[in-house]
Amino acid sequence: MTSDTLTLHALAETGGRVRLPGSKSISNRALLIAAQANGVSALHNLLDSDDTRYLREALTTLGVNITETDTTLRVTGTNGPLVTSSAAASAPPVELQLGMAGTAYRPLTAALCLAKGSFDLLGNARMSERPIGHLVDALRTLGASIDYLGTEDYPPLRVQGTGLAGGSVSMRGDLSSQYLTSLLLCAPLLPNELTVTIEGELVSKPYLDITLALMQNFGAQIEHEDYAVFRVAPGGYVAAADYLIEGDASNATYFLAAGAISGRGITVEGIGTASVQGDVAFTDVLRAMGAKVSVDAHSVSVQPGKLKAIDLDLNHIPDAAMTVALLALFAEGTSTLRNLYNLRVKETDRLSALATELQKVGATVVEGKD
Repeated sequence: MTSDTLTLHALAETGGRVRLPGSKSISNRALLIAAQANGVSALHNLLDSDDTRYLREALTTLGVNITETDTTLRVTGTNGPLVTSSAAASAPPVELQLGMAGTAYRPLTAALCLAKGSFDLLGNARMSERPIGHLVDALRTLGASIDYLGTEDYPPLRVQGTGLAGGSVSMRGDLSSQYLTSLLLCAPLLPNELTVTIEGELVSKPYLDITLALMQNFGAQIEHEDYAVFRVAPGGYVAAADYLIEGDASNATYFLAAGAISGRGITVEGIGTASVQGDVAFTDVLRAMGAKVSVDAHSVSVQPGKLKAIDLDLNHIPDAAMTVALLALFAEGTSTLRNLYNLRVKETDRLSALATELQKVGATVVEGKD
């Protein structure tokens, strides 16, 4: 067996309890906010993953003080932009390697527009294929100085920290919620109010809800008009003495799906009715397919049932939709999963990858645009 091979053997039965690692979406948002907050934040249960490691390394390179004890990360915030030294303005560009971490690359692009200095945001080959032009256009409208180091509209980028004044900007909402998240996360650090108007329908609204909840938890003042117009007041962020990062709801879907297929049931701890993550709505899909589900504030339990096919719009839970596709193989009938075009602009084209890999195990899959 090679190091890049994992062999899975059939299980006689599944069942038990699982405690989840921290949510990636929450971890990187909290880490970047804490780095710019006023004071020291203690982040508990931060996920250890490629995305979070890349962001931690980038923040450390930029001079942010981060210490780790057991399962707690203590982040000493800069009380404003990440770099404020006047000497940085004339220094050579700082290279930041961010691999394939979209949850680090895009928010850092916006945050570094406020810092002093020049920054080269680098990534791997796949990152250079992930569009970022709509975010760059919006930041340029607000006064940012950003250059493409390769292909227009794609990473890598050079960001000149010239500051942003605030004001008004519009942005398409049908591509990726990470563009809007990136703008909103830097907005409390601007000297004036920022207003963002969304063109068209906003995708992945539950991921925006995570952003709004995190910003408010760290003292930001933000409001929106039915996800069409967002307004963020200046004032910065206040450190969180203790912030517990809830379990990753996307990871939970794998265990919950296993519990829905067969065995004696599975309970996942770390998510529930108190969660801010949209992927908790995967429990609604499980119920629709015939599984037996119970949810309390901080846990979800599922037991198998006779699964039936579904026809659903899953735009609100695109990450969980991949698990739904697998679960559909165990349901009676043909399932249709709709409105998932944004899966094509992730780390890979996830719709195509799903169709390809599911067919390898005998599934019949028809892949449409979305």
